[in-house]
Formats: sequence, structure tokens, C-alpha cells
Amino acid sequence: MIVDIETIDEFLTHRTSDVEEAVRQAAATEIMPRFRQLAAHEIDQKTGPHDLVTDADRKAEQYLTEALTALLPGSAVVGEEAVHADPATYDAIRGTAPVWIVDPVDGTRQFVHGDSGFCTLVALALDGVVHASWTFAPARDEFATAIRGRGAVLDGAPLRSGSPVTGRDLDIATSHPDYTTDEEKRALLGLRTEGVVPRPCGSAGLEYLAIARGELDATAFSWEAAWDHAAGLLLVEEAGGAHLTLAGEPFRITGGNALPFTAARDAATARRVVGLLAAGA
Repeated sequence: MIVDIETIDEFLTHRTSDVEEAVRQAAATEIMPRFRQLAAHEIDQKTGPHDLVTDADRKAEQYLTEALTALLPGSAVVGEEAVHADPATYDAIRGTAPVWIVDPVDGTRQFVHGDSGFCTLVALALDGVVHASWTFAPARDEFATAIRGRGAVLDGAPLRSGSPVTGRDLDIATSHPDYTTDEEKRALLGLRTEGVVPRPCGSAGLEYLAIARGELDATAFSWEAAWDHAAGLLLVEEAGGAHLTLAGEPFRITGGNALPFTAARDAATARRVVGLLAAGA
């Protein structure tokens, strides 16, 4: 089945709420019953002690894979856990079919530790462009949706990122040191300057939501995995924000970005953060 942009537009006009329901059901069925109830055998390490996976991640991704492809026949899924098992599946992002980009539990470390700071992320992309996104923080009962050109909402209320308060230090969430190269570490050191307050990030999806709702000024991230960024970047865009890579270009979910990159409450702040990163590099 060939799915083009007109088909995507029609789908988003009539089926957005069905996607939301699928996300909510995945959380209700596979994630929340395991929250603060995980046994040791349900938790594994992937690449190290900060990179965890649980039965909730795996089963929620399986649930969403089946539900989302049923909603949009002809679509593919790029999910964090499936890519970990078979890296070649990531190539679907660069293909011609519409692709669902799924992070079943973004903030698995927080989830494992019983902290509410995790979420489920789903984005729908075609030809490298994200057209819609769904961000659900089930332990906080917060649901944000963004549709390209139609705005962003949180629990039905419009989201507007606004601009940082003049004269106040910039609050910036940054990459964890374990996930940065030496060159990226040098760039991030550019944020350690007067007027900026950097801190380690938590769930990337919730950091993007914080920007979209005007509670965080910017991020500075140094990894490209689309499941962490696709949903949140559209949410920020549709709330009035912007994102730029170290090369001064918008972030591309298909990869090949100059890192680190930033998402910010407005375009001026994005340029300011990139300037600081470039100075550090």
C-alpha cells in the first residue's frame, strides 16, 4: 500500500485520538502494572549501568507496534528495543513508507527507581519529516500531542513555549557525560558560563515537554537516536520553539547531524545556545 502526504493528513484529521488511545492502553496494560513492582529478573542492562531495559519496555513496544501498524496499514515501526535487537530496522526512518518512531519507556532508569519522571513517546514521520507526536507521562497523567501546522496541546490546552525571562539565567538540560565523546564534552563546557545554569537531563521526552510548556529554556543533547527526539522536537516546534545543530541547521531525524544540538523556547535562545556550544568546541 502506498501512503503519501495526503493520506497522512487524512489520517491525522480522523485518527489522532485512536493513536492516543493506543498509547494510553499500552501504558495501562504493560507499563503501569509494573511501575514500582518490577522484580530483579525483569530488569536488564543493554550497554551499561545507565542503559536499562525492562519487561515493560519490551512488552509496551510490542503492543504499540501491533496497534499502530493496524491503524495505518503500510506503515513501519522503528522502536528502541527492536533496533537494539536488530540495528538494521533503524533504516526504515530513511525509507519511503510512513514510520512510527517509538520509545515505549523514555526514562527507563527513572521507571526502574520508582520515579514518575518517565513517558511513552510516539511520532509519525514520512520522508524524514515528523508530522505528529504523542507524549504520555502515565504516572503523572499528562498527555501532550502535536500535529505539524496545527499546534501542540497538553491535556487539551494549547502549549506555548514563550521566551526566557530577560536577565534570568538560562536553565538548560544537557547530555549525561556517559553518552558524550571528548569533542562533545568540550562543546558542552561552553555552557559553563555566566548566565547559564546547565544540569544533567532526565527523560528526554519530559525535557522537551518542559520547554514546550515554558518551564525549561533549552536542552543540549549529543546523541541522535530518533526515538528520544522525534516526538519532543515537533512538540517544541508547534509550541513556538526551535531546534538547531552545531552547524546551525535544524535537527534531522534521518541522522548526520553536527552534535551537540539544542532545542529551545524560541529561535533566539536556540542561536544563543549553539553559539556557546560552538565556542566550547
